[in-house]
Amino acid sequence: MAGETDLNILLRSLKPSLNEGNYVFISVKDFQHISRDTILFEFKEKEGITIILEQAKADELNFKYEFVASWITLTVHSALNAVGLTAAVSTELTSYNISCNVVAAFYHDHIFIATKDTKKAMEVLSKFSGK
Repeated sequence: MAGETDLNILLRSLKPSLNEGNYVFISVKDFQHISRDTILFEFKEKEGITIILEQAKADELNFKYEFVASWITLTVHSALNAVGLTAAVSTELTSYNISCNVVAAFYHDHIFIATKDTKKAMEVLSKFSGK
């Protein structure tokens, strides 16, 4: 099934869904000692491997982190080559002084927001469906 590319349809169909829990980003040199079931997302960078996992798991593994986030999934199936979705979402959140970290996966875009901004971010993102 191909993802949606039309920006207007994408925005009307965002249907943001808040995943329960708190999440953190950490950087490791390797993650052989971490169960793959624990890791939500990973990305290899020159400086290390960035992984995103539940805050409770990071605490359990004694990892240090600086940013605690809420995880919002945009449930619309966006195509990887769709143009403008990330820009539209981040621009709208920026207008409310809300920082976002976007991870695009095959089916959906995932947005990590500072926990203090969760309620407002959900309100802002939900407005797209009403436009």
